[in-house]
Amino acid sequence: MTLLFTHEELVQYLYNEASPERAADIEAALSNDWSFHEEMESLQRSIKTLDRPLESPRTEVVRNILNYARESVAVG
Repeated sequence: MTLLFTHEELVQYLYNEASPERAADIEAALSNDWSFHEEMESLQRSIKTLDRPLESPRTEVVRNILNYARESVAVG
C-alpha cells in the first residue's frame, strides 16, 4: 500500500508538529522508500535555507533610497 502525504503534512513532520500517528506513517515510509527519503532530505534542506534570517541592507543604502524618494516627490 502506498501512502500519500501532503506537503503540509511533511512540513509539519519536519517541524515536529505532525500527529503521532501521521509521524509514524511518515517514518515507516522513510525507512521503506529511498526516493521518498531523498525527497524529504531535499525538503528539509529547503526549510533550513528558508529559516535562515535574511540579511538587512546597509544603512547607507536605505538612506540613499529614502533620499531619492524624497527628491522624486519634491520634483514631481
